[in-house]
Parts: sequence; structure tokens; C-alpha cells
Amino acid sequence: MNRLANLNQPIISVRGIRGAVVAEENSQEAIYTVTSELFREILRHNPDLKLVGIASIFFTVTPDLDAAYPALAVRQMGWKEVAMLCSQEIPVPDSLAMCIRVLIHWNTYHTQEEIRHVYLGEASILRPDIASRISTNAAE
Repeated sequence: MNRLANLNQPIISVRGIRGAVVAEENSQEAIYTVTSELFREILRHNPDLKLVGIASIFFTVTPDLDAAYPALAVRQMGWKEVAMLCSQEIPVPDSLAMCIRVLIHWNTYHTQEEIRHVYLGEASILRPDIASRISTNAAE
């Protein structure tokens, strides 16, 4: 088959979906609750995101969160086959405390501009440009 014949076809790419949320306390329940909330919002803002298209998910948590792995909250939502990894965030002085960040690697035909990143609550200060875009889109 001639590879040039498909130049006008959409190209599947690995895109990153970013998100973050702040836990109220360092407890398993608090970590699972806010992580689940973050994932529900990511799914709501990216309705084509399906389990089959996920390459992997990478979480970081600030050093003050060590009571649970955020990945377990997502596994409890049924995402059992996805490769997930949790790590500690770099302890930058004066950075946002109690923060869970996520990077989802998604195989998709969507362009970078079509991806909706989600920063909830206090975590919206990390990317106010993205947080305001989500708020504006949600109001439409």
C-alpha cells in the first residue's frame, strides 16, 4: 500500500491530559475522594476519553501526602488494566501543599487544542489560564 495515500487521514497521537487537585488532609479517604473527583471531571471535559485509549497514567503527590496511592482510587473506578505510577513531587519551597497532580497519556485523534486539562479548587492557581478556560466552557 502506498503510504502517501493516507496523508489526509487524521493521525493518532499520544496526547497528555493534565490535572491537579488538593486534598483536605493526609488520609486515605481524602486522597481517594479528591482523586476520584478529579477523574470524573477529566472524563466530563474529555468525553471521548475511554479506557482502551489510555497508554498510561502518572501521578505525583506533594511530600505531605503519603497515606495512600492516588492510583488506587482510579483502579477502584474500574481502570484496572491501565499502567499507573505514583511518585513524589519535587519539594519546591512555597509550592502548593497537599497537591495531587496527574498526567494521562492518551492515544487519540484529537489535537492538542481539543484536550481539556482540569485543575480543581485550590489547584487552579497552578494553571489559571487552563482553569479559566474550563470554567468558561462549563458555563456554555
